[in-house]
Amino acid sequence: MPFPDRRARPALRAEAVAPTRRGLLALGCACCLGTLPISPAAAQSPEVARHLAAARAAAGEDLRPWLALGQAATPTAAPPLSIEALMAQPPPPPAKAFDNLAFVGAKWVSAWALTTSGGVILLDALNNEDEAERLIEGGLRRLDLDPAQVKRVVVTHGHGDHYGGAAWLKQRHGAQVAMSGADWRMLETELEFDVPQWGRPPRRDVVVEDGDTIRLGDTAIEVLMTPGHSPGTISLLFDVREGRRAHRALLWGGTAFNFGRRPDRMQRIESYIAGTRRAKGVAAREDVTVLLSNHSGYDEADKKLQRLQGSTANPFVIGREAVQRALTVIEECALATQAAWST
Repeated sequence: MPFPDRRARPALRAEAVAPTRRGLLALGCACCLGTLPISPAAAQSPEVARHLAAARAAAGEDLRPWLALGQAATPTAAPPLSIEALMAQPPPPPAKAFDNLAFVGAKWVSAWALTTSGGVILLDALNNEDEAERLIEGGLRRLDLDPAQVKRVVVTHGHGDHYGGAAWLKQRHGAQVAMSGADWRMLETELEFDVPQWGRPPRRDVVVEDGDTIRLGDTAIEVLMTPGHSPGTISLLFDVREGRRAHRALLWGGTAFNFGRRPDRMQRIESYIAGTRRAKGVAAREDVTVLLSNHSGYDEADKKLQRLQGSTANPFVIGREAVQRALTVIEECALATQAAWST
């Protein structure tokens, strides 16, 4: 069945202490290296301090990993981790977070397999062909899932740590690859970031836009545009299941403020802030209680998967209030960065 589904439906509209720099780079993607250095004077701005304080208050103790975003608004001399070091970290074992959602990712970048009655939808495709074969295919087999059933690959944004294995998966299994139009254009014209360790970009396949529905079998994924991290970052809304219980989940599509050296950085950060605010409204309206990331340093997916073994409560279900707080942390860190870049 072709996708996306653009049949008439309500549009997705909103109602009109910190980790070290080295930790930030371990949490986010290699394209965090595009972050703009911040002067001490900018970091001492009262507006920057106010937004970072608001982020800390929203984070509390349970959402502290998201505070790494605030490092973009503070000066540091710590050297970044190399892409080789990030990719060399031992991957977590594949595991099911829910009956219909499995983690098949690396340590610092995630891939999620959403199982449906019509096959598997893969959410992001890791760094390259080797990881797609070893971690995604191998992970699916370890979970008694057939890699040949991968029918869709949805790429949240056009950076190589998320699309790197997509072309191989398409060639290997005939999976359709979906991405926003803006990020397909970026891949076809000028990559924002590239390193030799990343697979080559896939060729344009399926274009999805805001409000589209990706359907496969008994499952629907709603597409929410949240640009900023890339020109066309998409976040994804879908249901996850535990027995007869269903939870609404949001996969946040792109996190780090990796565009600080670009001439359009102020427009990009404004888009990022607007997208985050809009997502908060959508998450509240749809009663989202699960917030996922495509970098496990933010949502601590690897740690939660360990805790899930033998636990009666699923740690991925953080509740509506915590989801709202997490999105507030993201928003306030973006506002702090905007203020620092404006100083």
